Amino acid sequence: MRVLLLENIHPEAAKAFEAAGFKVAAVPQSLGKKVLGQMMEDVAVLGIRSKTRVGPDLLHRAPSLAAIGAFCIGTEQIDLPACCAKGVAVFNAPYSNTRSVVELALGEMILLLRGVSESNSRLHRGIWSKTAAGSHEIRGKRLGIVGYGNIGSQLSVLAEALGMEVWYHDIAEKLSLGNARRRPLKEILRHCDIVTVHVDGRDSNRNLIGEKEFAAMKEGAIFLNLSRGFVVDVDSLARHLRSGRLRGAAADVFPEEPESGKEPFSSPLQGIPNVILTPHVGGSTEEAQAGIGAFVARRILDFLATGSTTSSVNMPVYQPLGPPARHRFAHLHENIPGMLARINDAFARRGVNIAGQHLETRGPVGYAIVDVDGPYDQSLLRDIETIPHTIRARVVY
Repeated sequence: MRVLLLENIHPEAAKAFEAAGFKVAAVPQSLGKKVLGQMMEDVAVLGIRSKTRVGPDLLHRAPSLAAIGAFCIGTEQIDLPACCAKGVAVFNAPYSNTRSVVELALGEMILLLRGVSESNSRLHRGIWSKTAAGSHEIRGKRLGIVGYGNIGSQLSVLAEALGMEVWYHDIAEKLSLGNARRRPLKEILRHCDIVTVHVDGRDSNRNLIGEKEFAAMKEGAIFLNLSRGFVVDVDSLARHLRSGRLRGAAADVFPEEPESGKEPFSSPLQGIPNVILTPHVGGSTEEAQAGIGAFVARRILDFLATGSTTSSVNMPVYQPLGPPARHRFAHLHENIPGMLARINDAFARRGVNIAGQHLETRGPVGYAIVDVDGPYDQSLLRDIETIPHTIRARVVY
């Protein structure tokens, strides 16, 4: 079985797959659709990050593909319903780089409040300008967090430990950590000294923060975006920074990003004082990437070895419990009435006694695990593969 890892995924992933007996090919960048499609015919596992797009066309050219690993947080680059329709399980790493993003956000807040980038620039030009004017501590400032998920909530805890007052906004009900308080977005914009965005990549978040929101922000506030580039109208942000209404900003993501380091980068935010720009590296620390590589690889290997779909973003969740049986079958099918009865009938007709069984459903698909203690004929797999409305069936072991 072959594994194809793209976009410079950490070597920990390759080590895990190779230790399990897989042949691994690693490519340091994303590939064009045509080239990638030509490579997919015998690939069982595809590993990607944020640049590679996976849609029906690519899946059609990958008959052996069993799993996709998104070695990052987001999965909007993957057509999840199309993967379900093909029986391809998708896994990601929703927690592994959380700490890295939070640390960068906190560091940037401190640097912006102290005007460090401006002081650094002046000194590099030979200008000594020592002053406390406009330089502030982070303690006592009110932080507004837009998006209270894994990153936003951890940021909330650490910011409060630094003496900040934390307000947050989220479209879903979330448990407030520490003394953080949930507030409407309008109140956060109007009253917070720092506003930082940590939302996901769903389409409804496109242009979430634009001209109206920047105009509503507290004068002299600082703004950060370490989520998705399309969430913020950077032209509006640049105007409010140049006018002096906003004191500073940090951006790690942009509406348009180069495909590689060989392409030029351009943004309206370039050249503005007290603005920190980083090239989409919020989660790019050695610790985070190693953790992501190991985590996603383990989830995929567990899926292939035991049928476990723990942490899958598109499959019904199954976590094996108890001692392993002699043989295990996995059957993914359309979620319609009577499928389990048809599966059981196939085993009964072959005289195979079922030792254990588990069924979970998720949206349009159902996932059945069948354990048997005795021998079985190879034709049994063909029987369950040909059950109407079957998406994919396999012998796990």
